[in-house]
Amino acid sequence: MQFPTKSMKSAKPASRREIVIRILSYDSISPSLPKRPCLDLVELLSSDNDSYGGVVVKIEQPVDPKIFPSLLRASISQWRQQGKTGVWIKLPIEHANLVEATVKEGFRYHHAEPDYLMLVCWLPETTDTIPRNASHRVLVVQEISGKFKGTGVWKFPTGVVNEGEDICTAAIREVKEETGIDTEFVEVLAFRQSHKSFFTKSDLLFICMLKPRNFDVERQNSEIEAAQWMPIEDYAAQPFIQKQELFNYVAKICLSKSETNYTGFSPLATTTGSGKISYLYFNNQDAKHLVTSDNQP
Repeated sequence: MQFPTKSMKSAKPASRREIVIRILSYDSISPSLPKRPCLDLVELLSSDNDSYGGVVVKIEQPVDPKIFPSLLRASISQWRQQGKTGVWIKLPIEHANLVEATVKEGFRYHHAEPDYLMLVCWLPETTDTIPRNASHRVLVVQEISGKFKGTGVWKFPTGVVNEGEDICTAAIREVKEETGIDTEFVEVLAFRQSHKSFFTKSDLLFICMLKPRNFDVERQNSEIEAAQWMPIEDYAAQPFIQKQELFNYVAKICLSKSETNYTGFSPLATTTGSGKISYLYFNNQDAKHLVTSDNQP
């Protein structure tokens, strides 16, 4: 057995990989010496901690499907030691070949979008509290100025109807300006009337439902601090929304729309004798025969 010499001590420190190789070689050629546990350079999946004691894994770079199972098992072992709870793995469609291996390690489907699949696994031996998939999402913003500045409250995009502008047109315009999302107008879910508002005038607030044509948010930098898609349940659960009566009622209406056959008021384009177009808003649930595809806005 060779002891370190002065020249050996002055040598450049070896890298971790070099140290591992030397230990393995030393043990293999010295069978009479006690065996040391070999250091295993197993890589782990990159992950981010979430706000509920779990982790989120986003598979973005190509992964060899032959080594992925061992990476996943080693990562799960470490997450258990760290006391993590739920594990979320987002698999883009180009990595669909990893689904089978992920399921074999105890993961299940949570939800899917056109370009990815989300799988989840509950690690502790306790009741699984991973929330079920949100079936409906709403577009929400945080404003730079006004009464909501700095509050952290997520609210619906809002705005003022221009003179001579229809409600349905104004709703589409405001959402586009604040979030970059193109939409189609669906219906007015509800409206509220108040008095002595702007310049002592009466005010009408319309809660409108729109159908998105795209989903990539591009917020308006001058007025909007942040914008995102949010599960309607999360929006309704905000403390501010629950404490403010008006906002709470609006949230309940939106939840009712997503869960039941609640029907609001759809616009019907009408033409006067002079050729001027105006919109009649009505509940068409029981009067669909009044509306044809030719006179939809």
